[in-house]
Amino acid sequence: MTTVQQQHIEALATRVEQRSISEGSHDWWHIWRVRQMAVRIARAEGADLYLVELAALCHDLEDWKYAHTPVIQPLLGGLEVEPAVIEQVLEICLRISFKGAGVADEMPSLEGQAVQDADRLDAMGAIGIARCFAYGGSKGRALYHPGETAALHQSFGEYQNSDSSSLSHFYEKLFWLKDRMHTATARKLANERHSYMVAFVERFRAEWEGGR
Repeated sequence: MTTVQQQHIEALATRVEQRSISEGSHDWWHIWRVRQMAVRIARAEGADLYLVELAALCHDLEDWKYAHTPVIQPLLGGLEVEPAVIEQVLEICLRISFKGAGVADEMPSLEGQAVQDADRLDAMGAIGIARCFAYGGSKGRALYHPGETAALHQSFGEYQNSDSSSLSHFYEKLFWLKDRMHTATARKLANERHSYMVAFVERFRAEWEGGR
């Protein structure tokens, strides 16, 4: 990576941290963790580190759950990132979000796959559990509705409009992530995190019913 590219990344990190939200599931530390993991995956898989770091830092800036105005292009343009690279970052960020259990993933580039895998790994395991309930709490969602049937959304619109409990989110999204990993590096990490979540949900249900 060139000195100029490294300067772009560090300047972007500063600006993204300044813009980040305080809600714990998608705050600066989520972005920081995704960046760290994406770099780890990129190095193992041979992806372009410059593009991966830019995309990892930008991946939530236009997240449909929070953002309503384009900010990635102006931000990168202001740092004098090359237009072709900005287009690649935008393409990755456009595709990054999970859009429903019944909606196929399409992430053509290895760099995009590294960032998407990193983002999804952060939605799994112990931190993924914490993030799930933090986000649910911020939206006023119940921990659990006994008898609730998880919906396997067949369109992004269905997924966007879901207001199910936090526990249902494991069945609607989190348990699907293990098999949606693109890279070999991420698949190895996802297996253990998936098992941890399964054990947590089993324990949650047992305690809910007065067991354990």
